[in-house]
Amino acid sequence: MSDASDADDIESIKERKKAELREQRDGSGGHDEPIHVEDAAEFQDLIGGEDLVLVDFYADWCGPCKMLAPVVETIAAETTATVAKVDVDQHQNLAREYQVQGVPTVYLFADGESVERLVGMQDEGTLRDLIEQYA
Repeated sequence: MSDASDADDIESIKERKKAELREQRDGSGGHDEPIHVEDAAEFQDLIGGEDLVLVDFYADWCGPCKMLAPVVETIAAETTATVAKVDVDQHQNLAREYQVQGVPTVYLFADGESVERLVGMQDEGTLRDLIEQYA
């Protein structure tokens, strides 16, 4: 296979993934559920392609993360922000890149830029207020 066709294949896969993300977000009339990030490229597409993205860096073994999960699901269902979840055990490079040293860590991205970072358990009101500041 030539380099040109490899590049075309990669571009085709990226476009298909973006379309899947849009469908996942828009298919049910909004961002009703958190999007579980599968890889760094999807993460970058998500934060770069949305106005407001709340990212929950979590671990399955983390008690406070389990307590935060229903709050994050409610935020996804009831606010305009896109909500993403990043498993720090599966995506150690992303966790390192965003200096996640404790979980849960929540980032808020506005227009592709990190604007807020919260470490530890957060209540729904705090997250709602944060989103409203940037909405």
